[in-house]
Amino acid sequence: MSISHKFAIAFTLALLPALAAAQAYPERPIRVILSVPAGATPDVTARLVTPGLSRLLGQQLVVDNRPGAGGLIGAEITSKAAPDGYTLFISSPGALTILPHLRKSIPYDTLRDFAPISLISIGPFVLITHPSVPAKNIKELIDLAKAQPGKLNYASAGNGVANHLAMELFKQMAGVDIVHVPYKGAPQAVSDVLAGHMNMMFNSVAPIVSHIKAGRVRVLGIASAKRSQQLPDTPTISESGVPGFEAENWFGMFAPAKTPKRIITRLNEALVRVVRAPETQAQFAALGADVVGSSPEEFAAYVRRDMEKYAKIVKFSGAKID
Repeated sequence: MSISHKFAIAFTLALLPALAAAQAYPERPIRVILSVPAGATPDVTARLVTPGLSRLLGQQLVVDNRPGAGGLIGAEITSKAAPDGYTLFISSPGALTILPHLRKSIPYDTLRDFAPISLISIGPFVLITHPSVPAKNIKELIDLAKAQPGKLNYASAGNGVANHLAMELFKQMAGVDIVHVPYKGAPQAVSDVLAGHMNMMFNSVAPIVSHIKAGRVRVLGIASAKRSQQLPDTPTISESGVPGFEAENWFGMFAPAKTPKRIITRLNEALVRVVRAPETQAQFAALGADVVGSSPEEFAAYVRRDMEKYAKIVKFSGAKID
């Protein structure tokens, strides 16, 4: 046997453990961290995609809700987790592309400490009010707020999250003064709007569409360029007196930085297959969101653009962490 043949055999044998490991992943349950409480939109999103991922990967994906600090807690846990594919993170913009512009310091770097896997979905916010608020549309709300500056209030899912910044942008563009009251998550905020303790809030369609249809809250406008199929009679805010206003929410999956590329690829292929399945697309459409299913590279570019966008919006709106 020639030296070259011996070298080839030795090289192949050396690769076998790595190849076996690649084929074996995952070998145990995978933790999926969410920086929101149960019932919030990212939680709804996670519970739509994790069952399919569990089937494709052959291991259970366990949702681990870690709410608080505008998403910072869950993001920090993920950023410091072992990069072995057994800790994942499903996030919206708040913790990753908004907080870095609102806080003087955060314990992670979005572009350095996270490995994007795929953009899952994108959906618009809607502006809802308690029925006791004497405004039936966006124009009436703006007139009411201007007549009573600082008297109306709005709830958010926490300082620095996307629906906080959406309202701050609305306030700036509409020229109104509405007081911010942050909560530890969207479910608590929605509950207080339903109870009449808070006047209004921006929220994703999914958790509140049943309340809208039941008349427990009033929807004034949708923050997208076009009307929603789920709420076809609801005008966009842009067409209702605040031209150019848009505020959409996205959801995507990340792993800690330095997670091996083979694992990122495996997760991406499985996630894209799940979200692009017709039944999944139908489920998301019913919740007012469009599925995406991007490559890791496409999602990384999207996150960079989103950070640049929110840097401008934060400066433009003057939003600050209390």
